[in-house]
Amino acid sequence: MAKEKIDVLVEGGKATAAPPLGPALGPLGVNIGQVVGTINEKTKAFAGMKVPVTVEVDSDTKEFSISVGTPPASQLLKKEAGIEKGSGNPLEDKVADVLIEQIIKVAKMKEDNLLGKTLKEKVKEIIGTCQSMGVLVEGNPAHDTIGEVNAGKFDEEIRTEKTELSAEEMAKLEVEKKKLAAEIEAKRAELDAKAKAVMAEMAGKEKSAIKAKLKEAGIPDVMIRELLPAEVEGAPAEGGAPGEGAAPAEGTAPAEGTAPAEKK
Repeated sequence: MAKEKIDVLVEGGKATAAPPLGPALGPLGVNIGQVVGTINEKTKAFAGMKVPVTVEVDSDTKEFSISVGTPPASQLLKKEAGIEKGSGNPLEDKVADVLIEQIIKVAKMKEDNLLGKTLKEKVKEIIGTCQSMGVLVEGNPAHDTIGEVNAGKFDEEIRTEKTELSAEEMAKLEVEKKKLAAEIEAKRAELDAKAKAVMAEMAGKEKSAIKAKLKEAGIPDVMIRELLPAEVEGAPAEGGAPGEGAAPAEGTAPAEGTAPAEKK
């Protein structure tokens, strides 16, 4: 019994007979409409996300089976939180808040790809992803919520695998998301003004001195990288040695005792 396997990436719930799926299935003699319909049914929960799908066809009987992978946990969390991207400064700026039910939902969707042996352990893994994205869980920073999970606060929700939210809960999360966005915007404007004032004051100074002054003023590294002019950040002073982080001039050897830079 010969088997043919096709791996494709489709948008959740929106697979069609157009490329890449249709042309790949055509030579196999399988009912393309049935395959597409089955894929859309299996992937509808991932609407708006790209999903890896494997179609396996028996070349003799034309029977087929479909296995669906899952998007990264970060994508699933962005969908649950209703955001397009995570925070650029996750330790300081929080972009959304999610409830434990949403964490359980993502943990169940990713359960085959997580290291934890129990759902509780897998829930903590997903909460850890929230930490790196700047997403609050139950109104708290992710590391605090992990402590609450360890203390048993959400044992009942995890035991019953509760994943559904009420309309009222969803409305509250939306209000919280808008509030967090407004706070980030106000904080960004304040830091932006402070950073530009420092840079105006330090105009003409060495890059290292400007960076030190910006850090002293409490400007996050991510903003320093965005706001520091390129000609200051990387260029050496005229006639001087390359600045911090700059590559040696073409044709020169690395300093004695140093290894060549790793190729990227």
